[in-house]
Amino acid sequence: MRKHIYPICLLGFLLATLSMNSCVRYPELVSFAPINDSIPPEAINNFVDLKIAPQDLLSIKVSSFPPEAAAPFNLDQGIGNNAGFIQNTQNIGLFTGYLVDNEGNIDFPTLGKLNIAGRTTREIKKIISEKIQPYLKDPVINVRILNFKVTVSGEVNRPGTVNVPSQRITILEAIGLSGDFTNYANRANVLVTREEEGVRKHARLNLQSSDIFQSPYFYLQQNDYVYVEPIKARVATVADPFSRALSFGSAALSLVTIIVTLVTR
Repeated sequence: MRKHIYPICLLGFLLATLSMNSCVRYPELVSFAPINDSIPPEAINNFVDLKIAPQDLLSIKVSSFPPEAAAPFNLDQGIGNNAGFIQNTQNIGLFTGYLVDNEGNIDFPTLGKLNIAGRTTREIKKIISEKIQPYLKDPVINVRILNFKVTVSGEVNRPGTVNVPSQRITILEAIGLSGDFTNYANRANVLVTREEEGVRKHARLNLQSSDIFQSPYFYLQQNDYVYVEPIKARVATVADPFSRALSFGSAALSLVTIIVTLVTR
């Protein structure tokens, strides 16, 4: 019976070799190339303030002393009867936020229509401050984007929409909030789709390179879409049933080989 063992062993070895072709290799799991610690720290020069676009939802609060003087410049809070419905920032925005229309305008109490599309929150504060000076002395104006969100899909553990409470998020933070990469993520080819000034742009990022930190897409903007594509090993496991059967068959054949070897000794 020993003469039959060797063909079985050879077949098991071949099957194991073939099944390894669909395995994930270590370099594919690494996100960054080695970074030289001796390089001096780099200044952050690729972050830009977010610019307001049509359909953005803003929170604008005007404060002064006495507080009653600023009331004509704020939306009616009116949320007392809707406390049960208001569970998140977006719902609050339905009652107290300014929705930018398709022409880039908002209707501001007392001041009327303001065109703010293409401007940063800092620039909007300056515009309102200048227009409100004849009415209020030393007003305090706070402007925030309420609907800052990005969508992450593909080979991450929790694909979906990420709501951003601050005004700044990196692609690494967005992926981390989505549960990080799966083992089948192609870190060398991550797609970012962005709508900016009426134009849709696309960029392919290599997260295995430290150059990502200097990319203009490292800091995400509102409504960015991030897609993490799979590596070929993932495609094989999903689209090719033979590859899955091959892996199980190889394991089973190896087990049979071991048993036969022990029995015939």
